[in-house]
Amino acid sequence: MNAGWKILLLSAAVFGVAFGAERILVPDVVPIGFAEEPQPLWSLETAFVLRAVELMAAGLVIIASVIMLGAWMKSRFPNRYPTRPAD
Repeated sequence: MNAGWKILLLSAAVFGVAFGAERILVPDVVPIGFAEEPQPLWSLETAFVLRAVELMAAGLVIIASVIMLGAWMKSRFPNRYPTRPAD
C-alpha cells in the first residue's frame, strides 16, 4: 500500500505543479490553434504541453485511487473477494 500512496501523492504533486505553471506562465492562452485573436506560438505550445502533463497526472491519480480502493476492499473483506476458487 505504501507504493500506491507514493504514486498517488507524486501524481497529485505533478498535477499541482503543472496546473500552477500553466496559470503563471500562460494565463490567457487556450491550448487550441484556432482562437479569436492570434497567439504566440511559444505560448500555445507551452499551454498544450502543460495541459497534457496535467491530464496525464490526473489520469494517474484516478487509476492509482481505483487500484488502492480495490486493494483496500480485498484486505477489508477477504472472504467476499477470494483470490482462489472455492473447493
